Amino acid sequence: MRLYIEVARKAIQRQLAYRQANVAGLFTNLFFGLLRAYIMIALYQARGADQDIAGYTLQSAITYTALTQAFIGAVRIFGWWDLMRTIKSGDVVSDLSKPFDFYVFWMAQDFGTNLVHILMRSLPIVMAYALFFEFAWPPSLGNALAFVASLLLAMLASFAWRFIINITALWTVDALGVGRLMYTVSIFFSGFLVPVAFFPDWLRTLAYLTPFPAMIETPIQIYLGVLPQADIGAALLGQVFWLLVLYAVGRWLLAAGTRKLVIQGG
Repeated sequence: MRLYIEVARKAIQRQLAYRQANVAGLFTNLFFGLLRAYIMIALYQARGADQDIAGYTLQSAITYTALTQAFIGAVRIFGWWDLMRTIKSGDVVSDLSKPFDFYVFWMAQDFGTNLVHILMRSLPIVMAYALFFEFAWPPSLGNALAFVASLLLAMLASFAWRFIINITALWTVDALGVGRLMYTVSIFFSGFLVPVAFFPDWLRTLAYLTPFPAMIETPIQIYLGVLPQADIGAALLGQVFWLLVLYAVGRWLLAAGTRKLVIQGG
């Protein structure tokens, strides 16, 4: 355990070293977040600003855009290629031969980087939104605590999904193309662009059959109180379920990929 804590700490130090990149990422996320917020304002004004859509008031819809934009760096559902690069370069062979758990090693790095993104991007974006708009806060302490737990599960589930995408590079030379397609699917069905609740019935049903809403929409529904208190426990269990499924698939692919490397390498 001490090794993985140290790995996470090193990831934090490495991410903090890229100060200009962190600042650029902050302003880019804030710009697109504000743009999305004004699109929401236009949508609600066209329907009547005092109405709600699928349980979201204008205030909660704006806050939804703020939170999705703020935590995009922590969940990183837009893409992550670090593991794939080591496979392409061959460095993965050295990593697999070292006396640590390969999966947890990468997860620790991811977690450390995510903490920096929360500090350097998420919190400043939330504060900026609170200055520009009437920001919605959790309706209760219970919602706030459940949101923290849900966000942690979302980050772990997102990593499990990204690990699956990256490990496919062991089987295909076009893993980058496959990854871009899969990330596009996950961005759409996660509720990042608009809440899944806004989807037509058939598309919403399809989205909830995937793990992606658990990575974006579920934590924010809990934060906003859109999800009834009685349903929060079930929502967290749903996140745990998808995390375990994705973890199991990733572990299976890792084991199969390791055997493939051993066979081809003699």
